[in-house]
Amino acid sequence: MLIIRDLRKHYGSQLALDGVSLEIRRGEFFGLLGPNGAGKSTLMSLVAGLRQPDAGSLALDGVAVTPADPATRAALGLVPQSIALFEDLSAEQNLRVFGELHGLRGALLRERIDEALAAVQLADRRRDQVKKFSGGMQRRLNLVASLLHRPKLLLCDEPTVGVDPQSRNAIFDFLEARNREGPTVIYSTHYMEEATRLCSRIGIIDHGKIHALGTLDELLTRLPFADEMTFPATPATAAFAARVAAHGELATADGGHRFHPHAGFRTSAFYALAEECQLPARLFVAGRPSLEALFLHLTGRTLRE
Repeated sequence: MLIIRDLRKHYGSQLALDGVSLEIRRGEFFGLLGPNGAGKSTLMSLVAGLRQPDAGSLALDGVAVTPADPATRAALGLVPQSIALFEDLSAEQNLRVFGELHGLRGALLRERIDEALAAVQLADRRRDQVKKFSGGMQRRLNLVASLLHRPKLLLCDEPTVGVDPQSRNAIFDFLEARNREGPTVIYSTHYMEEATRLCSRIGIIDHGKIHALGTLDELLTRLPFADEMTFPATPATAAFAARVAAHGELATADGGHRFHPHAGFRTSAFYALAEECQLPARLFVAGRPSLEALFLHLTGRTLRE
């Protein structure tokens, strides 16, 4: 649906995007994962046509994306990182403004406004001024304002910044439901758990470059990872710990054991030893690589930096 080829963008001497290429499939929920300053917002603004790239190209359904093309703009919905609402207007008035800017009128606009307010649980606050809303309520209203015209591609630039857990989950549920109805979603975040929950495919971006691209499982195969089992360090597990230490590296800290098996020592053998020592399987936790560990491996800095 969206083809991005070798995009480059400078702000003065600073290189914000350094040859980014992506292909976004129709109907997918694509995540851009990276720390602040990685180039996520710059990429969103170029796709939305708010800025011109210094080099490279973008095409939506085979049509070049340019700032001057209203037809392309009509196919997009943008949820910016900063709240983009009129604070002195009510929730309903805000949606009416955005709907009319997209050419919606009359009964259709009223119907879309009613649906939008109900979807984000703001119907009972429709006549209240936006400046009286909490940050989470404003975020939810900002989100539905971008969808009134039923765009084919929705761009969400860190839409949960500064919101409470309840509003964050409401935004997640809403976006997942809309994505199932058809719109393609590009979602930028520096929160690993958001990308893990929402995104069918993830691009890890830092310093203006895409460092890795794929599904969560595909990405995690790129991380050098040794099998690890953890279990509590208690008198009941002492004999087991002594036996299993002969088959790998055992470290003890903060009241727990971490066991890394030698090559050839199978998980089934580990649990067989645990059964011999009459220890229940619920005591043991198998380690799994994480997106954050992969990001550290690729870039050497934390996601929330």
